[in-house]
Parts: sequence; structure tokens; C-alpha cells
Amino acid sequence: MPVFPSKLWKDMPPATRLMAADAFWRDDQGMDQQIEAIVLLAKRLHFRPKALQSLPIERRAKMLAQVGDVADTVATRALIAYHFAHQRPLMAAFLDALGIAHEDGLIAGEDLPAPEPEKLKTAIAAVRASFPADDVERYLHTLATLDGETWAGLEAASGT
Repeated sequence: MPVFPSKLWKDMPPATRLMAADAFWRDDQGMDQQIEAIVLLAKRLHFRPKALQSLPIERRAKMLAQVGDVADTVATRALIAYHFAHQRPLMAAFLDALGIAHEDGLIAGEDLPAPEPEKLKTAIAAVRASFPADDVERYLHTLATLDGETWAGLEAASGT
């Protein structure tokens, strides 16, 4: 199941990628990755970086969403920003089903042990019954990709 974050980005439908790109530019935690994206866009689109920075977020989001091959660092930040901006109910439901303490989808503790396989199966079934399949699969792939150690059992538990 685990793949590179850039592959998850590339495989996103255009509308979802646009949502992720918008969340990416609005994420105040992602300044380093935003600079990296500005450099990438400036080179690709023959813009001056300063000119790109001054564009409205919506315009920068459209530009970034049209780029299929971004660095893993940019894709990682975009995936995280997307899930926190648009998928908190899914994240919270999944963590609730696993019995993991969280604050609106943000895991509360630092050292999270890998969930037991049976709990994973139950939690996956619960979110699959309540949320769109594409959103669930994207979330599970994101977890496995960004923290393969903790979420190593997702592939077997999800049956994908």
C-alpha cells in the first residue's frame, strides 16, 4: 500500500488536487514547502518567484494543482493540509473507531503504537460505511505513506 507522497498527489482527481493545493497555500505550517513550490512553479511557468508570491491563493492553487509531478516534500505538506482542511470528520471517525485519543482528528500523543489488526479492520469498515470510498482510500494510503511504521498493518487490514 505505501507509495511516495508525490504518487498520491499525482493520482488525485483534479478537483481534489485543487482543494489540496488551496489548503497547502493556506497552511501556516508549510512555509518551507511553499517556498519550494514557488521555485518549482517559477521555473515551470517562467515567472519570477516574487510575482508568484504576490498572486492570490486561488490562482497559486490552480497553478500548483496543474502540476502532476511535485516533490515528495510538497506533496506531503499538501496531503496533510488537505486532510486537516477537508477530511477532519473522516479522520476523527477513524481514530474514534480505533480508540485513539485525538482532538478533531489530530492525534493527541507522540508515541502511537501500531493498532492491532482486528481493530484496524473494524475501523476501516466503519469509515467505509460512512464516507466516500475515494476519500477513505486516499486517507488510508496517506497514513501508510507518511507513517509506514505505525500504520504498517493497513494494507492487510484494508484488503487493498
